[in-house]
Amino acid sequence: MNQPAPDVEFRSGFVCFVGRPNTGKSTLTNSLVGEKIAITSNRPQTTRHTIRGIVNRPDAQLILVDTPGLHRPRTLLGQRLNDLVRDTYSEVDVIGLCIPADEAIGPGDRWILDQVTRMAARTPVLGIVTKIDRVTPDRVAAQLLALSTLLGPDRDVVPVSASSGQQLEILTDVLVSMAEPGPMFYPDGELTDEPEQVLMAEFIREAALEGVRDELPHSLAVVIEEVIPRDRDEHDDRAPLVDVHAILFVERDSQKGIIIGKKGARLKQVGTAARSQIERLLGCRVYLDLHVKVAKDWQRDPKQLRRMGF
Repeated sequence: MNQPAPDVEFRSGFVCFVGRPNTGKSTLTNSLVGEKIAITSNRPQTTRHTIRGIVNRPDAQLILVDTPGLHRPRTLLGQRLNDLVRDTYSEVDVIGLCIPADEAIGPGDRWILDQVTRMAARTPVLGIVTKIDRVTPDRVAAQLLALSTLLGPDRDVVPVSASSGQQLEILTDVLVSMAEPGPMFYPDGELTDEPEQVLMAEFIREAALEGVRDELPHSLAVVIEEVIPRDRDEHDDRAPLVDVHAILFVERDSQKGIIIGKKGARLKQVGTAARSQIERLLGCRVYLDLHVKVAKDWQRDPKQLRRMGF
């Protein structure tokens, strides 16, 4: 178990990364935790739950709360995702505003900062310039200056690249310095408090989102129906096998065809990609059974949203 030095006061705190969709929040969370606990995609609104990742150090424990990207909602689902983000603001100790190095600061970023300032006026805010591996040092310096100007002189700004690992230790040090002295909230070595079924559903959705057209990501939801360990003969020395049955919900028949693909080829690819992630999560062999169903306009239907966990 990690033990801090006798003269070091242990610190702990909850950290929320916020920003427009696709600013690198989930990738940053995974890199700091050191394990994949949040799915990533180049599609907006990939994250739909608050995923908690845990960073353990001898002198501190940080609980990173990965949230959906704050946006102007067009559906009931979008409204509920925004409510989830706003509720998180009031519960954390530090808010990290993520701005990518390769995109100019725009009205959406200013709107999010305004939301943060109004909803969590007393919560410390740290500026984080993400994806610095994508641009030249001059561009990084210019973005640091722009974000510092936006946040004001009293707030720190840190440049990082989650993909290459640049500055991740520096970012962790800064976050720990902003946390208050406090207890260890989770056992040492634990990386997330997300239920396995939630993570399995997210891994399937991530695989299904790969390479699809723009209208599909918002319309796709995954529900784990059953997880059944298979009984094994006492003489069977192979690794345990678990059956996972899941349903992928879309809103229209045309979207169902996109997911399944010609003669089921694309759904098979989704299953192969998701199964490897799930096997790593569960630590055993997995038989993954996927079915695609149409739930018309589920994003706007309160009953169907509840069924899908929103």
